[in-house]
Formats: sequence, C-alpha cells, structure tokens
Amino acid sequence: MRIVVVGDVMLDVDLSGEATRLSPDAPVPVVDISGVRRRAGGAGLVARMLAQDGWPVTLVTVLGDDDAGSQLRTQLAGVQLVAGTSGYPSPVKTRVRAGSHPVVRFDQGCERTPIPDVSPAMLRAVEEAGMVIVADYGRGLAANPQLRGLLGRLAGSVPIVWDPHPSGPEPVPGVAVVTPNISEATKAVQAAGNVPTSVEGVAQVLLERWRSQAVLVTKGEEGAILLQQGDASSRAVPAPRVEAGDPCGAGDRLAAGLAVHLLAGRGLPEAAALAVHDAADFLAAGGVSALPDTQGQDADPDHQRGAPGRGRRTTEPLLLARSVRENGGKVVATGGCFDLIHAGHIRSLAAARELGDCLIVCLNSDDSVRRLKGPQRPIIGQHDRAELLLAMECVDAVMVFDEDTPEAALDRLRPDIWVKGGDYKGARLPEADLVERWGGRCLTVPFHPARSTTGLADALAKVS
Repeated sequence: MRIVVVGDVMLDVDLSGEATRLSPDAPVPVVDISGVRRRAGGAGLVARMLAQDGWPVTLVTVLGDDDAGSQLRTQLAGVQLVAGTSGYPSPVKTRVRAGSHPVVRFDQGCERTPIPDVSPAMLRAVEEAGMVIVADYGRGLAANPQLRGLLGRLAGSVPIVWDPHPSGPEPVPGVAVVTPNISEATKAVQAAGNVPTSVEGVAQVLLERWRSQAVLVTKGEEGAILLQQGDASSRAVPAPRVEAGDPCGAGDRLAAGLAVHLLAGRGLPEAAALAVHDAADFLAAGGVSALPDTQGQDADPDHQRGAPGRGRRTTEPLLLARSVRENGGKVVATGGCFDLIHAGHIRSLAAARELGDCLIVCLNSDDSVRRLKGPQRPIIGQHDRAELLLAMECVDAVMVFDEDTPEAALDRLRPDIWVKGGDYKGARLPEADLVERWGGRCLTVPFHPARSTTGLADALAKVS
C-alpha cells in the first residue's frame, strides 16, 4: 500500500515583502523582505503533500551533501527518505514577491548534471511500492538505466503515474498514465515535425509514441484531456472555476491525487476527474503558500507506518477502509448532511466511532442537500462541512456523495457497520438490505432530542 515517489528534489525559497519605492541605482523596485519560507520542491513537494494527507510515502531521490541538502531533509519530515548522494550542489530556486506579485526568481545549482547513480536501497524501495509516482524535474534521476529497467518491469503489475519534464527522458512503456501539461505535451511532439493542431491530436501522438496505458494532458483552468489505449476518442475533464494566483504546485497536487485515487481502486476517468478537482482545491486554498511549515518538526511515526484509525487524517475513505480491513479491523460508516453541526451530531459520531476501528462519514453534497432540504440549504458548503467533520477526533474520513441516498457510496465503501441515529429505533433502516448483502450490520446510536440543524437555522433566522 506504500506510495513511492521517484524523482528530483530542489529547495524552494520564497522571499515575500512590500515594494513601496524604487532603487536609486536603477529603476527597479526595492522589496522590504518580511517573510522567508523554505520548502521541498519537485518530487519532494509531491511526497510532502502525500505525507501531510496521512499516506505512507517513500521518497527515492538524490541529495547534495551541502547546506541546502540538509535543509531539504528537515523540510521532508514525515516522509520516509531513501536518498543517494548526487555529488553536486543541491538546486535552489528563490522567488521574490512584492505583495501578491512576483518580482524575480533566481536559480542556484540548477545547471544540467550527469545522470546520478542509484543505490541498492533506492531500488529496493521502488520494488516494495504499491503505487509509483515518477516526478521528473529534468535533473537526470529518471534517466538512470537501472532505475528505468526496474520501472519497466514493474509497469505491468504496479500502477505508475509519470509526470514528465521537457529536459527529462521519455516515460518507460506501459505506465498507467503520463501527465504532461499542454506546454510539455506540445514540446514533446515538436521533434516529430508535424504538430497536431488540437490537444486531442497531441495526446494521440504521445500515446502511440510513449506506449503508455493513458495520457492526461492538463490545460490549467480549462481542465484536462484524457486519452486511453483502446478508446476511439478522448475524454474532456473539466476543472472547477477557482480564484487562484500562483499556480506553482498544481501539477504536483494533481499527480499525488491521481495516484491516491487509483490506489483506492477507482477507474482512471473517475480518478482523473477527482485529481483535477484536488488541484483546483489546492490552488483555491492558497497553493504552496498555504502549506504548513515543517521547519523543526519530527517525522510522525503514524504517518510513516500508515496507521489507520485515530491520528490518521485522510480524506480518501476507500483506501482507509481497505487498510483497516486488511489489518483485521472493523469499518464503521454513518451519513447525513451535517449542516450546522451541533452537540447531537458530536455525541452520535463519537458513539459510532466506538463501534469499530475507523469512522467514515458519508456526506451529502451541496446539490444533494438542496434537493432534500430546499433551495436555502445547505447553510455551509460541502468543503467546509467536510473540514469541520475531519477536525473531530472521532471522524477518520469523509466521503462526499451527490445522490439523494447514500446507497451508491455504501456499495463502494462496503462498511462492516452502518450507523444511524436512534430516531430510526424500531424501524428497519432503508439501507439494511444493501448492507447485509456483503455481511454488514445496521445499528443505531442514541438520539438526542431538541438538537437539530433545522432548529438552529430557525433560531438564527429569528435573531437576524
């Protein structure tokens, strides 16, 4: 079940401040630096995202034996690191921003270097992967012959997501999906001379040339185009409209999300749609500037072991359910709108959590709530409702569903126990026949009268 990220790592440094005057020496702005943030970039950013989401992740890379390399090790707290020695300075990319506007970027140690060697430990880590992400940033690791040979052998049995780079090698044949952006995809076919005029045509050329199982060409705010082997036509993957400034990290977030959704057993079209939304949500939440600072933090042993249950913060319910079951635990699920969470909700959720080894909440989407409760509901959007639920110690994951009933979500999740509030006491639950089909049970937990979202909403309307 471990996700292995293979690729090049760099140290990203953000210098931020305000520019209120020009330099007397030249007509350039003077930026008064008020904040300095350092983070792992490239493959390191992909691995860090996964670790912070709670996934057991290993990063296979090479690092320089210098101060930047030491800082990268600190920034990668929470990631199992298997790193060889590059023999060259660690690349550092420093961005200067005045307010929300980029001013300049300067790079150190980013010149091309020879293909690095790989150690036996690096190869063993890749062999143990349940999912591989190749995050190529053109520094040569993805071109190592031993590593490429191993990845080629694994491609038939282990899903591989390959995020290519214009300066890097072509993906090995047989990988599950290659994820170039439109600029990278166009450059990749230019060498052939006759460049197709459509994104779909570009994707077709790359699919034949790379011999991958699929190509997902991303187009920024326009979403992506997915083309799979055996399909006569491509699929458009729309992206939600978001207000975002710096797009840095969106491709890394997409690759990470795609790997997680594939590992959870989803088909590629669904995984691609969810990953595009993951990238949009990441940018809408502030992008890389909103990532928590790991400076000085120790690795979380629960994250490294991938421990299910308490302490594991994850939004991928299917993978969590599989992990709990494989460790002999019981998966508990409950459902509802959870609009304006109140004490009754908290007591019921806590009681449900005590029935098993993890609690997954099936949450009605905004559209589903509107159909059930009327056009004025929900009061709180689905993303905020999910975040509030995940903030509770008793909730391990949230699964948002768009249907009027949770039955389709339950059929995918297949919990051992399905829980509803005690107001159903004495009546057979609507989902009972479905849950019992796979050997599950339906239970009720105590109902707490005089506590309801509708009552809170009515009280708020009177106050306003």
